[in-house]
Amino acid sequence: MTEEYFKTKIRSIPDFPKKGIMYRDITTLTSDSEAFAMAIDVIFDRSHDLGITKVVAIESRGFVFGSALAYKLGCGMVLVRKPGKLPFEIVSEDYTLEYGTDRIEIHSDALTPTDRVMIVDDLVATGGTLLACCHLVEKLGAGIACVATVVELSHLGGQNRFSDYNYFSLVKYDSG
Repeated sequence: MTEEYFKTKIRSIPDFPKKGIMYRDITTLTSDSEAFAMAIDVIFDRSHDLGITKVVAIESRGFVFGSALAYKLGCGMVLVRKPGKLPFEIVSEDYTLEYGTDRIEIHSDALTPTDRVMIVDDLVATGGTLLACCHLVEKLGAGIACVATVVELSHLGGQNRFSDYNYFSLVKYDSG
């Protein structure tokens, strides 16, 4: 499937969550069974031969794509969550936002050095959350086979932070 096809399945909402932002709403893609299946198939086709043993998905929309991909790849799925959501021992990573910092966490026993990981999220904007997730995976000693997103907001430059990784996205938007 082409990028243009997926763009027709993603709703654009101006001025959400605040004026001047063009929100790319993937719920219209996920609610269309054919489009959702095709998105999963395209990501699978780009990654199935990479020896992936775990899919690491970022809260919360990354979970939607991560679970389907883990099922299709025949591997486990690991959750990366916001602080205070995981019940066992955690490893955390702070990252910078436009105004301040945030943190994500992973269970300390979620990955091993023998794991080859696909990291998946719905969207990359400035890349802070996704890069912090890469750092978490590396802290646990696992290898990163690829980093995949459904939507890339190219004009914000976050994709440029992944030149050391096998990074790809389904859809690129060059403007807000």
